[in-house]
Amino acid sequence: MLDPRGLYQIDPQVRGSLGEAQPVLLHLLDGYIDAGSVTRGLRKYILEQCENRVLAQFDHDQVHDYRYRRPLFIFDTNHLEDIKDVSLAVHYALDSAGKPFLLLGGPEPDHQWHRAAAAVFQIVQDTQVNLLASASGVPMAVPHSRPTLVTQHATDPAIVSGNPIWIDRIQVPGSFSHFLEYYAGERGLLASGFVAHVPHYVAQTTFPQAIAAVLERINDFCGLQIPIEPITERADANILTIDAETGDDGEFPALVAALEEQYDRLRESGAAAVPSAEEIGEAVERFLAEQEPPGNR
Repeated sequence: MLDPRGLYQIDPQVRGSLGEAQPVLLHLLDGYIDAGSVTRGLRKYILEQCENRVLAQFDHDQVHDYRYRRPLFIFDTNHLEDIKDVSLAVHYALDSAGKPFLLLGGPEPDHQWHRAAAAVFQIVQDTQVNLLASASGVPMAVPHSRPTLVTQHATDPAIVSGNPIWIDRIQVPGSFSHFLEYYAGERGLLASGFVAHVPHYVAQTTFPQAIAAVLERINDFCGLQIPIEPITERADANILTIDAETGDDGEFPALVAALEEQYDRLRESGAAAVPSAEEIGEAVERFLAEQEPPGNR
């Protein structure tokens, strides 16, 4: 393997600001299942709400496929005016209490996953990170009118309890965040992911309620105080919008009522009546097939 340090550059001034803080690392990367735009929406929200600077910038010429992730240009009349290029970076950020944390964000690498993961763990070691967390959303048969369920997974299963769905064993296509979590465990680091259950009928849109649900879990798990009130307000407004836009649909209220009944019954009984592995796999494949290629977004 080539030296992973050739994949990134650290800003020494920002690194100096971090000191010996031992921050947590949130990794929120595009490229995998992102129902409700949970991953992308949470990353954007955190960078909006928290003071941040770029700590480390990855060389995307080495890890990204430009023909798959084409940069966007602004064409004005007779010239190219601006470019929105691909960026994979680690941000140094502060929560509302002034506590530092790191956020790895951008599109997951297309190439060199082992080397890129090694680069991330070099940054982890250099900054004394000992806790990692991620978030995502999956399309599920749940109603928007009930609290968003969140399933947790972790390198230490003993810390996971109260998951709303029990799945025995299932083979799923992996993400770079899965890669980081798995190899964090191999290195003796605690890492966890939080998966929001997004109503399948809003999976292609941004669902702030799910973003708020995973943020609350991440705050608790990581000991952070990332502001949650603004995203909660957006979630409340979004629910009203969904209700207003679907109120005249003859079939939609019946669908939601059936999902509510199922949701309430399972929550009350604690029953493990879940889709089969085949049904979950088919739902994931359908969702992935509906996604636009990154270059068209």
